[in-house]
Amino acid sequence: MESISMMGSPEITSEVCLPNGVTSCKEIVKPTIGIIGSGDFAKSLTIRLIRCGYHVVIGSRNPKRAAEFFPHVVDVTHHEDTVTKANLIFLAIHREHYASLWDLKHLLIGKVLVDVSNNMRIDQYPESNAEYLASLFQDSLVVKGFNVISSWALQSGPKDASRQVYICSNNVQARHQVIELSRQLNFIPIDMGMLASAREIENIPLRLFTPWKGPVLVAVSLAAVFFVYSFIRDIIHPYLRKQQSDFYKIPIEVVNKTLPVVAITLLSLVYLAGLLAAAYQLYYGTKYRRFPPWLEDWLCCRKQLGLLSFFFAAIHVLYSLCLPMRRSERYLFLNMAYQQIHANVENSWNEEEVWRIEMYISFGIMSLGLLSLLAITSIPSVNSALNWREFSFIQSTLGYVALLISTFHVLIYGWKRAFEEECYRFYTPPNFVLALILPCIILVGKIILLLPCVSQRLRRIRRGWEKSQFTEELTRSASQVSPERVTVM
Repeated sequence: MESISMMGSPEITSEVCLPNGVTSCKEIVKPTIGIIGSGDFAKSLTIRLIRCGYHVVIGSRNPKRAAEFFPHVVDVTHHEDTVTKANLIFLAIHREHYASLWDLKHLLIGKVLVDVSNNMRIDQYPESNAEYLASLFQDSLVVKGFNVISSWALQSGPKDASRQVYICSNNVQARHQVIELSRQLNFIPIDMGMLASAREIENIPLRLFTPWKGPVLVAVSLAAVFFVYSFIRDIIHPYLRKQQSDFYKIPIEVVNKTLPVVAITLLSLVYLAGLLAAAYQLYYGTKYRRFPPWLEDWLCCRKQLGLLSFFFAAIHVLYSLCLPMRRSERYLFLNMAYQQIHANVENSWNEEEVWRIEMYISFGIMSLGLLSLLAITSIPSVNSALNWREFSFIQSTLGYVALLISTFHVLIYGWKRAFEEECYRFYTPPNFVLALILPCIILVGKIILLLPCVSQRLRRIRRGWEKSQFTEELTRSASQVSPERVTVM
């Protein structure tokens, strides 16, 4: 069996002979790995390498003190000895300490240096740490990698943390050595190409929910606007007109009126971006024309908008379940019962209201169930188990069904109140009327796109057909008409 040498030094194998001349590796002595630095990352990386059968040499400025924090099988020595014993060396030190290895430059010639450092903020320096290291040690083979893996992930293993390791280098052989090493450590290497990609790799751990910033800002803004709108209508209006203090409604009722409006608006924004993209392609007659930057960003954050919509819908359900538990609701129920007895009403059954509430709750449950399905299929592990047609059916077809059912939910909630004058406080429409505007526009737009004359043209455009080609064909055919044909016509 051939043995693969990763670090430029041959591996020693002892073989056991099996019947029919088959041999099997009994033991593989893996090459020595050097680590410069004795911090938390160096300790975790050492433990991980030892578990995978590698011999590790640690280089420290104070070997005696650092030896107390490492297993006994690890050689903790000075930097010079570490560089001498290993051909592949991890630099687990900060950028400002690179210059401390300058005296060992002659020993680092031809060595593979793996830079695992990160910065404090994005684009902190003009060049990446790995490029800066390569400029200091031009005769060494610098590789950027393992900087996106935390110390906890190294210790607990890839099963409980992220498994992806981004690797780049200008030297192909050195890059492949580190890629093979990451596989031996049970990580998934991702080849990022040349060392110029190191700047992007170093920025990955510093990003804080970058795709979520826009959607979260939109959701918070919508929540604030509709909360203030409900506060003015439901709290300020009764106080000014009737001197009625309803401020106790702020924590539950006002918030619960805000949540569904934000949820259905965010869900509408998910599919409004697709409608605008389709209209853009229909207008220009091609799919090769680039979308405006704002539309591209909008299309890229549809997943986040959908998950935020599901979040607000789920919180709305919890708030709605808590409504009967309030003390104020019990008092209102007792007052209604007393008024019914005082009015000598034996049966207050209202068939219309009963049907309205039944359908209202039913549509709400169905819409939440479909939103849950959309949220589950957006999980990467579930998404990877679906082909494109299945994923498109769930996210597009069932998504529009969820929006339609949610619209019915809001319509049934409003019922006749949309036409009652007392519901227009301060001459402003109720919340449910505002919530219906955007979904209705989107549903009408989707119906237009489903018309045969529109859907066929859009399908042809997305398959590569362009309006300019059609225009050129018409011009070419017109120019080829004979003079006799023109005369006759």
